[in-house]
Amino acid sequence: MKTLKCLSFNENLELIDVESTFTRGLPNLTIVGLANTAIKESVERIKAALVACNFPLPAKKILINLSPSGIPKKGSHFDLVIATLILFQNEEFDEDFFKNLFVVGELGLDGSVKSTNELFSLLLFLSTQLSFARVLLPSSLAHKAAMIPNLEIYAVENLNELSEFFKDKNYEKFKFSGQHPLFANALTIADEIFIRNESFPLDFIDVKGQENAKRACLIAALGMHNILFEGSPGSGKSMCAKRLVFIQPPQNLKEILLQSAYKSLNSKECEFTSIRAFRHPHHSSTRASIFGGGTKSARIGEIALANGGVLFFDEFPHFNKEIIESLREPLEDHIIQISRVHSKRSYETKFSFIAAQNPCPCGNLFSKNLNCVCSENEIKKYKNRLSAPILDRIDLYVAMEEISKDDRASVSSKELSQRVFEAFVFGKKRGQKEFNGKLNDQDIKLFCVLENEAKHILDLAVNRYKLSQRGINKTLKVARSIADLQQSESIYKSHLLEALSFRIKG
Repeated sequence: MKTLKCLSFNENLELIDVESTFTRGLPNLTIVGLANTAIKESVERIKAALVACNFPLPAKKILINLSPSGIPKKGSHFDLVIATLILFQNEEFDEDFFKNLFVVGELGLDGSVKSTNELFSLLLFLSTQLSFARVLLPSSLAHKAAMIPNLEIYAVENLNELSEFFKDKNYEKFKFSGQHPLFANALTIADEIFIRNESFPLDFIDVKGQENAKRACLIAALGMHNILFEGSPGSGKSMCAKRLVFIQPPQNLKEILLQSAYKSLNSKECEFTSIRAFRHPHHSSTRASIFGGGTKSARIGEIALANGGVLFFDEFPHFNKEIIESLREPLEDHIIQISRVHSKRSYETKFSFIAAQNPCPCGNLFSKNLNCVCSENEIKKYKNRLSAPILDRIDLYVAMEEISKDDRASVSSKELSQRVFEAFVFGKKRGQKEFNGKLNDQDIKLFCVLENEAKHILDLAVNRYKLSQRGINKTLKVARSIADLQQSESIYKSHLLEALSFRIKG
């Protein structure tokens, strides 16, 4: 009997022992151990791949057991480990080398070894469970997998290379030590590796006028703050929201890996990118598609996929009331938990939430040139779709200005990105780990230090605007971002006043 290791993911990552035994009897390949359809179908893929590469299938009864047998297993990436056990049943394995070796990959009918959409996320979760592991995987995934800490990567293109790996035991030949091209120009800030975005396919130079909105985007980009844009149709709400993601701070290695892992859980093959996530669900989207879930398994949703980037809700009041109210927990706790019959999962939700809405159903309430045709009751009903607890989670409120023929372009995304970058480095050198908008209560006390005059202004604001404790904290966090943009260690009166100017007035 031979044993190799593989991976499966249900509620948690499971480390699977794949066992094989050959006995006399009619030639047959049987897989047991609660394997799903994709694994059972591997029988035909493996047979075709072996024939294509001129490897004879042993004329014996072959039994493959996936242990522990009581745990459901899924994924076509079991192909490679099963084929390995069939091909090298009579080979002597180096126990020291193979005790930490995981074999993963899907087989093509021509004997090629392929990656799968979920494979990267499995490897990332593996790195969090073990301090060291060797992984034999498809060459197409090697560049990405090599960036995951705690993993030693070995890569093969096809079954012929797999045979060379096991028979010749020339492991170093297949060891992958290359670096992903994205990290060729990495930056080191406060002993962390960061990748800066230099691409601006959507540029703020296209946004004419709206200086207040651009300023809010600059602050929000730096601190990962939440914004509500309110204005007439065509005023530039969506333009600003869609450009904000390109000026956000550089990503570190953990953020890039997590973004790719979440996408792979969504069954999407993705490359590493310097651009943060941007998700833009339609207001008719279902609750399950936005928050995640399903009938049996806990599928990832738009909120988790936006982690580390931007979640944009256009026409915010038109979203289902239940969806709007359900945003409270992920916006406050920065985590979402999805529970289903067979699984329970938690995902990070540290994103900048951007919402856009018209001032009234017809959209002309703010207009000086067009008449609003909405009644007071219609406007009130429209406004009441957003509750006070949801509005209290908004950091920056921007009333968009009306379009004018004198509006001009003023600043490019490259210029804004540079300002964000300089302020971001300033904050990192202070020893701050989290974005300003995601600071907890303890970090607020540590990093949001008010100058005496600013303390007096805050006290006045609390009484005048009846700020909740959450409102006070959000004002302090926005003021911290404004101070960072001016390279100021303390928060002064001017920083606090600007932060208060972006608060929603009741």
